[in-house]
Amino acid sequence: MKTKWFSGTLPRLRRSAGALTRDCRGLAAIEFALIVPLMLVLFFGTVEFSSGVAVDRKVTLVARTLSDLTSQSAMPMTDGYLQNIFTASIAILAPYTATPTTATLSEIYIDSTKVAKIQWSESATVGSGATQATLTASSRNAGDVVTTLVPPDLLVKQTYVILSEVSYLYKPAVGYVMGKSGIKLSDVSYTRPRQVTCVIYNNVPNSSCPTP
Repeated sequence: MKTKWFSGTLPRLRRSAGALTRDCRGLAAIEFALIVPLMLVLFFGTVEFSSGVAVDRKVTLVARTLSDLTSQSAMPMTDGYLQNIFTASIAILAPYTATPTTATLSEIYIDSTKVAKIQWSESATVGSGATQATLTASSRNAGDVVTTLVPPDLLVKQTYVILSEVSYLYKPAVGYVMGKSGIKLSDVSYTRPRQVTCVIYNNVPNSSCPTP
């Protein structure tokens, strides 16, 4: 009796095992569950990386715009004029927020010995929700030697150069791929005064733009 039961059950088990190996129901769902985490990482990583590249490009445009607008000034600049130049960064960075932006404009004089010194310098930041930049004290002071900052091709004796420096903290919307703390982006731009020998700000340098 026992032998008969065993001989009848074994074929049924074999048929069930064979049917189970041929059953593909749910296979797609299992594969999707395994692949979807990788797909999400690739998707958000691509989005965040693309946004980071776009912001980095805008930071470069801000640096170039600030030095370019300053170099075009033919009249002595006031705080209000310089504030408007810094405020242009808000429109350039749109649609990205301009809140973590810090910018500095400086005028450099290269003397007859090719030593570059700061003539004047001013910084600005953009506060949260602000429609205008706020002027702040610059970390660079008049008289600071910055010869190493100026490219060799621009070290022309008795000339002036406008230097703009821009720093931006890019914070990704999804911090799992690029880091929640953000990535610091920065760039600089050099431009020579266009219409005058030097750009005067707060009576520095004086109206004759001395070249000792």
